[in-house]
Amino acid sequence: MKTITMILLTLFLGKGCSNDAQNDISKALLQYDAHTRGYHLKVVISDQKATISQARMPDSPSQQIKISDADWKEMLGYFEKINLEELPTLKDPSQKRFYDGAAIAELKIRYQDKTYGTKAFDHNNPPAEIKELVDKIVSLVKPLD
Repeated sequence: MKTITMILLTLFLGKGCSNDAQNDISKALLQYDAHTRGYHLKVVISDQKATISQARMPDSPSQQIKISDADWKEMLGYFEKINLEELPTLKDPSQKRFYDGAAIAELKIRYQDKTYGTKAFDHNNPPAEIKELVDKIVSLVKPLD
């Protein structure tokens, strides 16, 4: 009886710890914004779909695309690596946006009823900690250009 109890307890504790430690992208809403005076991009990702808007006006048409299973799995891997609490403290690698050398970009993540966001960074040059995820988000827009 003790053996069965120990096995069940070990399985229960092991499974509980691994699930709590990882971010689950299926429960998150990601929003990537990049803009300058003449350029605007907004990508909202939720539930394996991306809504893409390339105009400033709120009533402008937007496109919704389904994210392929392979791309979704790749994004899941990148999302799990991110420490959401550190997003506001990430250092931008360049400041070209200060002289119109790059669009101003930001990443916001709504996860478990809390919103996490980065400080502004240069579009196409995000902080290293979120580079893979941001590059994947931006790559979803490339076929639509």
